[in-house]
Amino acid sequence: MQANFIRQEHPTFYAEYSGRNSFLPAGEHATSRIETLYTGFQITNRLEILADVESAGGAGLSNALGIAGFTNVDVVRNPTLGEAPYISRVMLHYTIPLSKETTEATRNPLALASTVPVRRLEFRLGKMSTVDFFDLNAIGSDSHLQFMNWAIVNNGAYDYAADTRGYTYGLVAEYYDKAWAARFGEMLMPTVANGITLDWDIARARGENFEFEYHTAWLAKRASVVRALAFVNHANMGSYQQAIDSYLSGKDAVPDITLSRKQGRLKYGFGLNVEQELSPLWRAFGRLGWNDGAKESFAYTEIDQTASMGSDFRGKPWHRSQDKVGAAFVVNGISADHRRYLALGGLGFILGDGGLTYGLEKISETYYTAHIWRGIYFATDYQHVTNPGYNEVRGPVDVVSFRIHVEDAIPFEKFGRRN
Repeated sequence: MQANFIRQEHPTFYAEYSGRNSFLPAGEHATSRIETLYTGFQITNRLEILADVESAGGAGLSNALGIAGFTNVDVVRNPTLGEAPYISRVMLHYTIPLSKETTEATRNPLALASTVPVRRLEFRLGKMSTVDFFDLNAIGSDSHLQFMNWAIVNNGAYDYAADTRGYTYGLVAEYYDKAWAARFGEMLMPTVANGITLDWDIARARGENFEFEYHTAWLAKRASVVRALAFVNHANMGSYQQAIDSYLSGKDAVPDITLSRKQGRLKYGFGLNVEQELSPLWRAFGRLGWNDGAKESFAYTEIDQTASMGSDFRGKPWHRSQDKVGAAFVVNGISADHRRYLALGGLGFILGDGGLTYGLEKISETYYTAHIWRGIYFATDYQHVTNPGYNEVRGPVDVVSFRIHVEDAIPFEKFGRRN
């Protein structure tokens, strides 16, 4: 089980103008929380079932609007969903061994085996998050103990299939070998952008995800990992160019991407994800991402191009071996059609200042996570956002965060002996 509490605040900042989806220029604060109960049971050595219950509450700054690389990845982008618990994951996980040689594995909420075959096939079917298995990065994927920004924790241009809370139903197939792995995922898409309802007709709507992972050692005795990602989404998506044309012709009073939606449209993109061990205590990572940017941002956020880099360092030199300090920088951009749509007053599900003086969105983030006791951690975090929502006449804005993270686990065998 885990609980994550994040409080964020920012002071007043300069904004030449603001719109319906703007990050608010007046000083504000907000607190979010997310609690998860992870459960799993090994039916056989090869088959296990995993089921998680989650509750998310609180809110994000400015209702999580106005910054493409938003500052709190725990925030639910539709606060009207409420705080009632919901099933976040429920899946079957089946492993087919392809070799007698085994290797140790760390038990975690998504895999229960303590040893696995070196060569194997793994299949997962059910409800999950696409980024449980794609675009993972040991330094920049954990919002509980590491970074908090959407575009640093994930590849911002990866418009992965998900409902409003970040989950979907799908099938993931993975092949593992000694130095490499490959995976494919077929996921359900939401019926509308940032929607909570998924489209179960996979003939017309689906998200296809492909990733190749390679382990090597570019530096002597230092682990290196590179992951290449591709995705193709099929959904009822709008076209930025069509929305612009309808507005300029006088058909629509304002540019409205939702009026140009057409079933079966495609959106595709690519990503590159690298992590490198620099010393026993110091690691670095980087990501590149691109999507075609012609169709509306649909499931994650309004980023069409992104580049990020960062590192973390463990606190052993100052006798705090479980502490960690990290720093990262990300640059986000959008396509020409996307920026023109926003400049003419169009709204996306994240952005819309009523106008746009375009500039790349640049975000730096630094955190320090301190281990308090057992599974309790406290973190401070600072983010500096230049050109929030790609708008040069708004910001910059500074966001300060405080995070409390609590986690614990009870193995089934131990629980049984107690009773």
